[in-house]
Amino acid sequence: MDPAKLPLGQRVNLLVDALNGAKRTNEALARCSDGEAMVEVLLDASRKLGLGLSRRDLLETPPIRDWIWWKNKQALLTIGDNKPRYHQDGGQGRQPKAGAAPAPGVGEPPAPEGEGRKRLFGLF
Repeated sequence: MDPAKLPLGQRVNLLVDALNGAKRTNEALARCSDGEAMVEVLLDASRKLGLGLSRRDLLETPPIRDWIWWKNKQALLTIGDNKPRYHQDGGQGRQPKAGAAPAPGVGEPPAPEGEGRKRLFGLF
């Protein structure tokens, strides 16, 4: 069976499983100075395994996406008035597909203070 023909999630899982115990690859990932260097190491591992993963696949698919954000010291999720990168992998923040209806609230002006979104003060 050709692993490059598997669904994206399964190919990423195969890569993650292959990294478990791969001493040289893990050392190379640890030496990486940023997420771009990690992507290069992971692309090389994907090529050797015949998984056919692209740079975009690695940058957008958990858990590798999260590893790259962590290496770049970027927040996985922001809380407050800032928009999260992704909302529980629901695609928030991604470019809408051509012809797709925008998600509720996207492209609308912000609601006046006190309307719509409730604010949470304090810890929960």
